[in-house]
Amino acid sequence: MDGTLLDTLFVLAGFALLMGGGEGLVQGATRISQNLSVSPLVVGFTVVAVGTSLPELAVAIEAISTDSPDIAIGGVLGSNVANVMLVLGSAALLGASSQIGEGVIRDSIAVIVATVFMTGFVIAGNVPLFGGVVMIALLSGYYFYTYSMAISSEDEYQFEDSWLPKNMPIAIIACVTGGVMIWFGAELLVTGAKGIAETFGISEAVIGLTVVALGTSLPELAVTVVAGIRGQGGVAVGNVLGSNVMNIMGIIGIASIVGGGIPVASEFYRDIIVVIATSGFVVAIFLTGKEISRSVGSFMILAYLSYMAYLGGFLSGLPFIAGP
Repeated sequence: MDGTLLDTLFVLAGFALLMGGGEGLVQGATRISQNLSVSPLVVGFTVVAVGTSLPELAVAIEAISTDSPDIAIGGVLGSNVANVMLVLGSAALLGASSQIGEGVIRDSIAVIVATVFMTGFVIAGNVPLFGGVVMIALLSGYYFYTYSMAISSEDEYQFEDSWLPKNMPIAIIACVTGGVMIWFGAELLVTGAKGIAETFGISEAVIGLTVVALGTSLPELAVTVVAGIRGQGGVAVGNVLGSNVMNIMGIIGIASIVGGGIPVASEFYRDIIVVIATSGFVVAIFLTGKEISRSVGSFMILAYLSYMAYLGGFLSGLPFIAGP
């Protein structure tokens, strides 16, 4: 079979698995939140966020084990940009919004803390083993704190409808099945997209910053699109905020522990600035108690596509823009 055709089939199959897995995760998470009397926002920030971050974890561990730390760092930074600009922008475009309460504000602050950590590591030029241990400890503590706040009824919430039976074992099975589908879907899609990119002569560096980062963000996009269509804004927003925190504190933390530390190339200065700008933009909206409108969501998507075009060198011909 022709290589390009096979890669295209991988992409299509990956997309189908991502959407099906996203549906399973959203519905399972909704039922879990009902059975535990926990806010859908909290479940999105924890269960769904961890599940959709599995592809980034797989890529990071593989990159460290093959002595390719730039792929791990670039994948996380690129994924965080995609999450806030493409994924949240898509959610806003679909009209999925979450009431800006204490939960969203708290999670937004967590994104700020995680971004500050990553900025420090980029400036220092490495993520030390001790830094990874600290990040994992802080992430675990925050998850415990978030759950404690939820069960103490300090978070206000309203449960969403779901087609799944209100049964905890079935909900868990739906989440696990959805997570497995997302994992394999992301693998297929990234493999296919990488093959297509290489066929057309795109460098591996650009592939890492664009295809790998975008591919590992597609689970978040799949979950968010499904949540947006169903009007489950709590899961959508919680998923994105939680994934960005998990990407830095969890995935980089685990990768640094596995690798005994991770070197961070100076070329990532540009990308951390983009992460700060995009995450700061979204967090500022939430901290002011506002929601992301459809028009702002459209702008975010266009800005992300422009960033991808820049990384791909498609804007280098413009007189005021230099190539990446």
